[in-house]
Amino acid sequence: MKAMVLHAPNAPFVMEERPDPKAGPGEAVARVFACGAGLTIEHIRAGRAPATFPRIIGHEISAEIVEVGAGVTELSVGDPVTCYFYTTCGHCRWCRENRATICANQGPRVGYQIDGGYAEYIKLPAHNFLRLPQGLDYKGKAAEVGVIVDALATPFKVVRYANVRPTDHVAVVGAGGGLGIHMIMMAKWTGARVIAVERSAGKFDACRKAGADEIVDATGNDVAGAIKDASNGGIDVVIDFVSSQSSLEAGFAALGPGGRLVTLGGSGEDFKVSARAFLNKEAVVMGSRYATRQECLDTLALAARGDFWPMVTEVHPLAEADKVHARLARAEVIGRAALSIA
Repeated sequence: MKAMVLHAPNAPFVMEERPDPKAGPGEAVARVFACGAGLTIEHIRAGRAPATFPRIIGHEISAEIVEVGAGVTELSVGDPVTCYFYTTCGHCRWCRENRATICANQGPRVGYQIDGGYAEYIKLPAHNFLRLPQGLDYKGKAAEVGVIVDALATPFKVVRYANVRPTDHVAVVGAGGGLGIHMIMMAKWTGARVIAVERSAGKFDACRKAGADEIVDATGNDVAGAIKDASNGGIDVVIDFVSSQSSLEAGFAALGPGGRLVTLGGSGEDFKVSARAFLNKEAVVMGSRYATRQECLDTLALAARGDFWPMVTEVHPLAEADKVHARLARAEVIGRAALSIA
């Protein structure tokens, strides 16, 4: 099979011929039609995330099962599938409480320590494949279907976790990025009023098209004040995909009474807030990582029935992986990019 392989961080991708994978006990192999390219895997290429090399990266796949190993009963040849990014134990306290993203025994991740979707075929533990519901055109719309369990499932988890309500004002920081655009869509789906906070003026229109009611230019000197003004004096939920010290402190300062601040990776910088403001606002600060298997399945079902649909603005052939990741590194991609494999 053809595969784009990373041999080290910050190295170019290398197109290689690799043996077609064979399913062992408890495993399955799928033919890949497309694989999304987002910042999660750009972090691997750039050396910001732990991975083992050489590695085939990518996990946002649209695929079809071609082989199942011994003992696999939940999948059959011909099943349309996508991928769950984490491997989890299934029996610790957090897995039992449907919070598998903080599994106490979390194992290797697809595309980090397990070869992923930048290849014609992918072999995974069978339980890491998620069967697609009817109604998703996994071949004709392979790029869009592939990114659902990341670009849309992650925001879907956030609206549940942060208890986003139709009466809320929600600010999305880093709103023009691959997750930010979809967070706007998901917050609008709940009925909330959405304020997009973005530095790149070239992404303002895309934020509006995704459903943003207001735009706050994050290059301004008083971002917290601008968010407050746009939300009539205090925001209910701030969802921060940048998570720098300045963005997190501005987000907290913009919270109204009972406000919730959610951080999702990004810079991951330390920040300071006033303990008195915490107390007086009864504010909540929370982190959010990816989504559970059930949240991924729920998001797929909602997309299949037409509640929302991902924004994929660029689809490139597998051989152009370097080009796609250069654009990701420069924050030039609006929505999601993907690689076409088949």
